[in-house]
Amino acid sequence: MIPHDYEAGFAKARLRDPEMAETYLRHTRLGDPLADAALAAMAESGRRDWISLGIEQGPAALAEAPEAVRAFFNEAERVPDWFDPAATLAGCRAFHGNSEMLLGAFVGAVLIEGFSTLISKSFAITGRVTDQGVRRLKQNNRHLVEIFMPGGLDRQGDGWKLSVRIRLMHARVRQLLSASEEWDEAAWGTPLHAAHIGLGTATFSGLLLHRARQLGVRFTAEEAESFMLVWRYAGHLMGVPPALQAATEAEAMRLASIARICEPPPEMEAILMANSLINSAPLVAGKSEPAERRALARYIYRVSRALIGDELADQLHYPKTSRFGVLPLLRLRNRADQLMRRLPWMDQYRRAGQFTLMLDVSFAEQGQINYRLPGALHAEKDGPIG
Repeated sequence: MIPHDYEAGFAKARLRDPEMAETYLRHTRLGDPLADAALAAMAESGRRDWISLGIEQGPAALAEAPEAVRAFFNEAERVPDWFDPAATLAGCRAFHGNSEMLLGAFVGAVLIEGFSTLISKSFAITGRVTDQGVRRLKQNNRHLVEIFMPGGLDRQGDGWKLSVRIRLMHARVRQLLSASEEWDEAAWGTPLHAAHIGLGTATFSGLLLHRARQLGVRFTAEEAESFMLVWRYAGHLMGVPPALQAATEAEAMRLASIARICEPPPEMEAILMANSLINSAPLVAGKSEPAERRALARYIYRVSRALIGDELADQLHYPKTSRFGVLPLLRLRNRADQLMRRLPWMDQYRRAGQFTLMLDVSFAEQGQINYRLPGALHAEKDGPIG
């Protein structure tokens, strides 16, 4: 059965790509069976420390855990045959060499595009973006940064740990929303369904490469393929089903394109989320003076409109600003920057500066990863989750 709000879009998407449209819609009724079962078993056992034990110490620490918990972590430990850690290094180098523009494209475009779908219902109901925008933005940035650290997706890397934690966080929020009268499953499908998680990784991989190119970033074929491999494995760790794991940039763009048609136009929740994220960005960047914050937010709106286009920007109630010349100027700036970086000392200087900036805009706080999951549906009743 098709969720009501997807019916019109699905009919259009089937005309363009029936196979992908049907794959996407089929997954709107699917959560994450392994993670959902593990969370249910933890709730029944009354113990939540299985999460930190499983992530930090592995299956050996779970001898007394319920079978569903052990099954979940055994699957998390499994490395697919297609994943080659050495093949991720080119993508990591490309990310760190262009992190400023990649984070700009991430915040100004693909994060907005990903959250303009019905997934916004989940976050708006819980209040974990609109009420905690700065914290959410830093955590999204941090995950992006950590998976592209060399070795970040190794078993003991923070990219690996954060990806598995995100999977369990999604399962917990799905559990809370499923029990809530505020969630309309007949209209929206399963809360935080597999189609949205798969779309998220496709958006943050293939579409991010595309948006970064619009800002003037250049990738070699090896770098782009490596970038996609990093996200494919991160998506695997976050529970993306194989049918929605984009192995190539073309596959990611195909999924993102058809999903956009399947999804209904942005509603109030998506509008609130998009504008909350953009207005949080200046605070994340350290702009505390009101005039500075407003000026930077106006500029981000212009860049974002130029990237996502007028149609989506207007649907999200962006300010009516001109996008004329925004992208050409950014591309010119990046071209000049690339020419300057042919000097070894300048390249080292720029990489060091970008790395420092990346850390500043990505870490909500120092210290270890917090494995606490939400205890209540609404953020104001539960406090911030690390």
